[in-house]
Amino acid sequence: MTRGSRRSLRPEAIARIARLELRAKGVVEGVLAGLHKSPYKGQSVEFLQHREYIPGDDLRRVDWKVWARQDRLTVKEFEEETSLRLTLLVDGSASMDYRGGRAAPPAGAVRPSKFETAATLAASLAWLALSHGDAAGCAVFDDRVRRGLPPRSRATHLSEICDLLEAPRNAGPSDFQPVLTGLASTLPTRGMVILVSDLLGDRDGILRGLRLLRRRGHDLAILHVMDDDELDFPFEGPTRFEGLELPTELTCNPRSLRAGYLEALEAFLAEVRRRAAEVQADYTLVRTGEPPEVALVRFLARRSRQAT
Repeated sequence: MTRGSRRSLRPEAIARIARLELRAKGVVEGVLAGLHKSPYKGQSVEFLQHREYIPGDDLRRVDWKVWARQDRLTVKEFEEETSLRLTLLVDGSASMDYRGGRAAPPAGAVRPSKFETAATLAASLAWLALSHGDAAGCAVFDDRVRRGLPPRSRATHLSEICDLLEAPRNAGPSDFQPVLTGLASTLPTRGMVILVSDLLGDRDGILRGLRLLRRRGHDLAILHVMDDDELDFPFEGPTRFEGLELPTELTCNPRSLRAGYLEALEAFLAEVRRRAAEVQADYTLVRTGEPPEVALVRFLARRSRQAT
């Protein structure tokens, strides 16, 4: 691998996911490596079926013979094989810099931050798509897109994506809606969009942005990255909690907060899963304390089953 893959692209992650196909479900522009029929209909030599005409359809695809015989407008649909266009949207806001305690394997290893985990996930998925001849793009955002690369399929693009993910960040607060709606207006074709984030922000804005992307025909997935501390709340003794995106702090005995915190956490996760389902986005919770390849295998294996 070139210099851009030095940290984000973990060899153990690649080894685990290389056998799996990242199959986009629903209406997408293509599938990996052009090996499978795409559910997105376009012009090719293989006729698929007729369907009712919808205002805005290309009149050149209207079957005028059917109109003459049956006095109804239909259009011809065809199957084509095209490559997937994958866009990875990585949350680079200040809350993603949180790093908790020790990781399980190897013993005593420092647990990666949420952003480091997100970068590894994004780099691994980009590798997977590019290795199959598909196009991958990536953007890092907080309250706006700070750095971005459009989807491309050339081999050198992986190094560029890794360099983008490893570039220094001046992280600020997150603002999802303008980022997602801006992305919806700039992506030229239907494809797959994967949001890699801790989702700590305006959840109504997240839903509105994802809904717009879905209306534009994109297949959606969410990799929800959270630190083990956030999920387990293991704190003992007097602790000072400092805000990463707000200038606030709280000193308290965490034992008195644990039950209420975990109850609020479960409500948050349930709401996130419900809203993901509303926009038909695949949802996977990722712990920073687990090897990222474990989460990727879980995510990709489920999508593969759904696509068959």
